[in-house]
Amino acid sequence: MRHFLSGFALAAALVAAAPALAQNPFEPVVYINSAAITRYEVEQRQRFMQILGAPGTTAEEAQQALIDDRLRNHAARQLGIVPTDEGLQNGLEEFASRAGLSAAEFTAALENAGVEPQAYRDFVSAGLVWRSVIRERVVPRIEVSEAEVDQELRRVVETPILSRVLISELIIPAPPGQEQQALNLARQIAGAGLSSDEFEAAARQYSAADSARSGGRLAWVNIDNLPPSLRPVITALQPGQTTQPLTVEGAVVLFHLRDSQGTLRPGATEQVIDYATLRLPTAADAATLGARTRSCDDLYVQAGAQAGQVQRQTVPQGAVPTLIAQRLATMDADESGVVDYGNGADLVMLCSRQPALVADLADDVATTALPDDGVEAAIPDADALPSREAVRDEIFNRKANAAAEAYLAELRADALIRRP
Repeated sequence: MRHFLSGFALAAALVAAAPALAQNPFEPVVYINSAAITRYEVEQRQRFMQILGAPGTTAEEAQQALIDDRLRNHAARQLGIVPTDEGLQNGLEEFASRAGLSAAEFTAALENAGVEPQAYRDFVSAGLVWRSVIRERVVPRIEVSEAEVDQELRRVVETPILSRVLISELIIPAPPGQEQQALNLARQIAGAGLSSDEFEAAARQYSAADSARSGGRLAWVNIDNLPPSLRPVITALQPGQTTQPLTVEGAVVLFHLRDSQGTLRPGATEQVIDYATLRLPTAADAATLGARTRSCDDLYVQAGAQAGQVQRQTVPQGAVPTLIAQRLATMDADESGVVDYGNGADLVMLCSRQPALVADLADDVATTALPDDGVEAAIPDADALPSREAVRDEIFNRKANAAAEAYLAELRADALIRRP
């Protein structure tokens, strides 16, 4: 939905460029179980997705999208899920609002571009019932543990905040009537997994920008200088990766990330250590006990009568005694070691280590508001860590999407799909 082709400005061109319908447009082209998809439905879905500037603009992609919608509807019927008139209308209004239009205005614009209202209704309806299927069949099985939240927060803390990127561009002209050819070429390039050198060769061959002579290479650019809509696209890349095609007026654009620079957020290297110690007569005694202890909790069991002497604490890394800190530095969680003092020894076990930022994380969103601004004027800090609840939601949604795709793949595998 990112590109509505400037309010359907290119709709006429799309209509002119659309392939001619076969003599019998209602001839089935594929059967899914007992349902048929006609040539006309494929053409309508293809034109609809072209207008949105979204994936699914080739006939093959449109056909596959319709197959998936039939499978979604089939799964919904098996669960007794049927969209209500009110629910469907709300869905149509919500989808149209993304283009700043009402459902009636959006439908009229589609009709002017040669897309019947039923194609729009079928598209929205399949999405609505599928969400209900996922809520009923998939969502109840998804769990997100505290350990997963901690792991994701650690990843965020350990990931540098990008400040500059080194990118290359490839701009493919898309004059009226040639939008689809340009998009198809861009998809081929984006899907080829090109190295930086290979991307440069493609830019020299296909790009219409002045940078084509240098392989599309641009100088270092500050993240803040990029257009706001482009920042998340670029920052989501790893060096050596290429964006998916970006449709703009008169062209299709690809960006390739060659390198990036960033800094860790303040306090990212500080750690909080959860560890346990037990003083024993000799290093051999400590090593023997450590060999049979599997975790910090197990240490109390294995220590037996000495369990009351186990010292367990969670402190900033700088507060750990030097010899113990040096020993802990090489350990993983639930790993033990020995600190030998000559006249006695400590069994040392690392229970966990985590960034201090994660340990101190509160549910409130950090802000940069001045004290006298009031809550309403608080501005979220772009470099602040997300709340645990936000991270939990992100992990949950990621799992739900993966589970939904897996279920759809299962429906495809079980379906009887045949072509005349």
